[in-house]
Amino acid sequence: MQRRDFLKATSKFGIGVVAFSSLRIHASTESPDLVVVKDGEPGDLLTEAIKNLGGMNQFISKDDVVVLKPNMSWDRVPEQAATTNPELVAEVVKLCFNAGAKKVKIFDNTLNEPKRCYKRSGIETAAKAVGANVFHVYERKFKKVSFPEGDLIKSWELYEDVLEADKVINMPIAKHHSIGGVSLGMKNLMGFLGGNRGRFHRDFHEKIVDLNTMIRPNLTILDAYRMLLRNGPSGGNLADVALTKTLIVGTDPIAVDAYGVTLFKQAPESKAFLTIGNKRGLGQIDLNKIKIQTISLSS
Repeated sequence: MQRRDFLKATSKFGIGVVAFSSLRIHASTESPDLVVVKDGEPGDLLTEAIKNLGGMNQFISKDDVVVLKPNMSWDRVPEQAATTNPELVAEVVKLCFNAGAKKVKIFDNTLNEPKRCYKRSGIETAAKAVGANVFHVYERKFKKVSFPEGDLIKSWELYEDVLEADKVINMPIAKHHSIGGVSLGMKNLMGFLGGNRGRFHRDFHEKIVDLNTMIRPNLTILDAYRMLLRNGPSGGNLADVALTKTLIVGTDPIAVDAYGVTLFKQAPESKAFLTIGNKRGLGQIDLNKIKIQTISLSS
C-alpha cells in the first residue's frame, strides 16, 4: 500500500493520519544499519554513503512524490551552520530524480522571515536549479490530525504535503540547541508543524518523541559537514562553528541521532528524547548493537 492510499484509508475510518516508512530493503544482508562518511565535500560524502546503503533506489521508487526536509528555519548563511548545507540538499534532489522520483518537494515552517531564510540558506537556489519544487508554507494547508501513538500530543496541525507524500527524507544539520541540548533529526521534523509550536518547549523531549511516532522518514541524512557547537539553534558567530566534514545516513532515526550526539562528545543516553524514543520502539540507542560502517574519503 502506498503512503497516500494508507492516508485515505485511515482518514476514512477515523483513526487519524499516520505518515509511515516503507519496508527497508538492502542489496544484501551485509548492508550496514548506519553509514558514517568523513573527510570529504558534501556531494562526495553523500555519494559514498548512499552507495554503501545499496543506492537511492532502495528508498525511492519510480513516480514517487518525495518530501525533503532540510533545516531552513533561520536567516543564516551556510558558513554559520544553522541550516542544512545547500550543496548536500541539491545532491539528494538529484539522486531522488535519478531513482525515478516524479516530484521532489522542499519546504519549512521557518522561525525567521521565510523569504530571507530560503534565500540566505542557499537551499532555495541550489534545489530549484536541479528541479526541486521549493515553496513557502500556507496556513490553510495545515491540517489537524490525530496522533494515535502520542502520549502528550494527541493531535496537532501538520502540513498537507508531508501527509500526502510517498516518501520523506529528513535532512537535519547537527547543532547545539538551548533547550534540547542538541538539534538533530528528530527535532528537525518540527518544521512540518503548524499551530503554537512554543507549546513543544514544555515537556520538550516527550513531545518530540510523539511527533516522531507520527512522521517516520524513510531516510535520515544528518549533515555534520559544519557543526554549530554553541549558541544554537540560530547561532550567528563563526567562532561557534567547526568544520567537521562528516555525514551520517540511516533509516533508524534514533540511531542516527544517537551517533550525532557523540559528535558533541556526549553520550546518547544523556538525551531524554533518545531514551524515551528507544523505549517506545522508534529505534536503537545502543550503537554497539547495530552495524556501523565508517568511511574516510582521505584514506
